[in-house]
Amino acid sequence: MKPARSISLICKTLFYSTIIVFIFSCKSTNEKAVNEGVIEYDAKVVDYNHPLAELAPGSATLKFKDDKFMMEMTAMGMFKNMYICNLQNKTLTQMVNFLDMRQASVDSESVILKENEGYKLIIEETSDEKTIAGYKCKRIKVKKANNPAVTFDAYYTTDMGIENVNELSPYSGVKGMLMQYRLSKMGLEMEFVAKSVKKETIPSKAFEIPENFKIISKQQMQEFFNQF
Repeated sequence: MKPARSISLICKTLFYSTIIVFIFSCKSTNEKAVNEGVIEYDAKVVDYNHPLAELAPGSATLKFKDDKFMMEMTAMGMFKNMYICNLQNKTLTQMVNFLDMRQASVDSESVILKENEGYKLIIEETSDEKTIAGYKCKRIKVKKANNPAVTFDAYYTTDMGIENVNELSPYSGVKGMLMQYRLSKMGLEMEFVAKSVKKETIPSKAFEIPENFKIISKQQMQEFFNQF
């Protein structure tokens, strides 16, 4: 083999080897990225003296697909509370299924942001990390704006490749999926910690209000919870 031809062959071999290594390297760094699937969370109430504490679930399931998210929680085996967040339409739908009653209320962006003001958070990034449900998570220090004495830690991951998931929540400045956090709805504050993440095909119907649900106002939904 001539020296020039030999050098050319070596260069081509090195070039294609580099491309192959690059492709597999990129693939390995994205293996945890997922834009459709299910996250299972452990859930617990923050204040066990709260009137609604007995209705607090012990777990929660988050189904997500692109810019839509649906959190489902069940208490006592018969009280099901669901939230559908649609980032494209900027709406948050709450659905309640209790015995033979099925009702839903839909909040617009302005209503959502106003409600978030009641649970306004001051968030500080840290360099601390820990693994939750197999994902590397970054710790943030969280302080309640209306009660700075109350602080807690929350964790989020950027490895899933989802950044804008928190756009309509009090964690709007956090660019990643929350894996451990607190949130308050209807005055009941809960803490959630992810325990598993599974890639799964989610039907679009999962993010729609079922036909057998009655649409009510937010005030009517609040009055329903006030009964407890």
